[in-house]
Amino acid sequence: MLGRWAGRSGRVGAGAAQAGSAPPPPPAHPPDRAAPAAGCARPPRPAPPPAARPRRGRAACSSSSSRSSSSSCSSPAAAPRGSLPGCGKVGGGGRTRAAPPAPEAFASPRRLLTLWVNMADNLSDTLKKLKITAVDRTEDSLEGCLDCLLQALAQNNMETSEKIQGSGILQLFASLLIPQSACTAKVANIIAEVAKNEFMRIPCVDAGLISPLVQLLNSKDQEVLLQTGRALGNICYDSQSSKEQFASTNIAEELVKLFKKQIEHDKREMIFEVLAPLAENDAIKLQLVEAGLVECLLEIVQQKVDSDKEDDIAELKTASDLMVLLLLGDESMQKLFEGGKGNVFQRVLSWIPSNNHQLQLAGALAIANFARNDGNCIHMVDNGIVEKLMDLLDRHVEEGNVTVQHAALSALRNLAIPVVNKAKMLSAGVTEAVLKFLKSEMPPVQFKLLGTLRMLIDAQAEAAEQLGKNVKLVERLVEWCEAKDHAGVMGESNRLLSALIRHSKSKDVIKTIVQSGGIKHLVTMATSEHVIMQNEALVALALIAALELGTAEKDLESAKLVQILHKLLADERSAPEIKYNSMVLICALMGSESLHKEVQDLAFLDVISKLRSHENKSVAQQASLTEQRLTVES
Repeated sequence: MLGRWAGRSGRVGAGAAQAGSAPPPPPAHPPDRAAPAAGCARPPRPAPPPAARPRRGRAACSSSSSRSSSSSCSSPAAAPRGSLPGCGKVGGGGRTRAAPPAPEAFASPRRLLTLWVNMADNLSDTLKKLKITAVDRTEDSLEGCLDCLLQALAQNNMETSEKIQGSGILQLFASLLIPQSACTAKVANIIAEVAKNEFMRIPCVDAGLISPLVQLLNSKDQEVLLQTGRALGNICYDSQSSKEQFASTNIAEELVKLFKKQIEHDKREMIFEVLAPLAENDAIKLQLVEAGLVECLLEIVQQKVDSDKEDDIAELKTASDLMVLLLLGDESMQKLFEGGKGNVFQRVLSWIPSNNHQLQLAGALAIANFARNDGNCIHMVDNGIVEKLMDLLDRHVEEGNVTVQHAALSALRNLAIPVVNKAKMLSAGVTEAVLKFLKSEMPPVQFKLLGTLRMLIDAQAEAAEQLGKNVKLVERLVEWCEAKDHAGVMGESNRLLSALIRHSKSKDVIKTIVQSGGIKHLVTMATSEHVIMQNEALVALALIAALELGTAEKDLESAKLVQILHKLLADERSAPEIKYNSMVLICALMGSESLHKEVQDLAFLDVISKLRSHENKSVAQQASLTEQRLTVES
């Protein structure tokens, strides 16, 4: 995105991480054999093995050209961010233990086929019987049917889920989710299992399962709570429609109430895994903030920050990541900012000078997200946040934490967007602080470094000239303009190169860029798929032609600028501003004998004469002027 938020570009999440994965959990009460017992008779039940620890995945990552909300990119959001629970399918809680294979693991292929055929037949019988027993509420018979379903799901989750969907039984589950029933945990377990499949999530929503599941969060039965949490987490995982359904319930309030009661790490983790995917919805973000989740998260951070226990470190990370996730919503962010005087904002501010890297990261990302509108940015710069961020960057210059570097640069970039902040940040030494990372080989850091410099020099002629004469910087930009494996870095390098010329209008800057081999990249930029980048390139090239044509002549010729301009003018899809600035540039090139000859050889007059009747008056007027110039000098 090249606009501003789409213009303060994508929101920055808590850091991008590799999505981990764990095998799906076994059913709550697996039978002792692979094949189900005939009909719906309840299969024998040995003590259940603990389920696998749930998978974790990513929460958000975005980077773009205007004010990014903060996340890390290979760093925190902007690219790699730490994994946030709840972004993978929710498991059953507890640690995985190895178990001996079932007897059928050594059965012949024919035996296995027979077992599966029998299972398919029994599953059909089970579904038919379940429809009857669900109405009669014969609990013992009902429980046997549910056990059969769990057994079938353990054997082949996808095919069993398809049969469950086709049978219409999902609609009956809503009536079975009642706190007093001994079967409730098993029904919730079945829903959790089928909702592991993407194609089953919307049917679960359509079957009206969300509301009764939310009500079960009040249950005092720990098994019911566990299976309900799994079901809710899996239904809302990567499903926008289900999150919208959740937003119309009181799930936020119930989850926060439940969270406040929990002391055990595993129970809290289960709730986190439901909260994380839900919190991706902006309406639910606000509901969670209003329900008091932020205060709970801040308390966890305070309790765990000095601990070196693995579980405490994990919980600290989860809490701080979720805190950043809540700030991705515009309303929730503004509510927590409270004019820069809110308790939450002040607490987050205190994380930046912390010695804990996770808190440094979360603090910088939070500032980047608070810096999503001009009012917040101006307040923060006036109250010394820039100095705190520069101190943080200083601690991570040599072999520093890349995610922290990326997050701090993200915050500085967003803070530099308001016009009134630019001069203040330049005089505070932000440029010098940022240039210390010019040697970085990490694309996420390079990307934010470039964006920060580009924002700082916008309409700041002196700063643009100073940077544009910095040979090391310009040579690095030219190098990054060829970073084809990293489109974001390549695009930002081109844009900064153009900005140095446009904002400085300096002959010395142009000479430095020509000597460093940057002209060809500006010419290539004029062919970008993004109109804003095309336009920035054409304006910079027009300034080059007006101020230092003799110096740049050979480079412009070898880059085939004239041929590119002819294509842009002849292409009906070119935007009016592209046509206009292309004609301005053509006129400026006429001062070069060799480029003038190229213009004549390509018969520009034919193309330009057609533009005199262009619907855009500015284009039509410039076409008339350009035609006159070409005619006189032909």
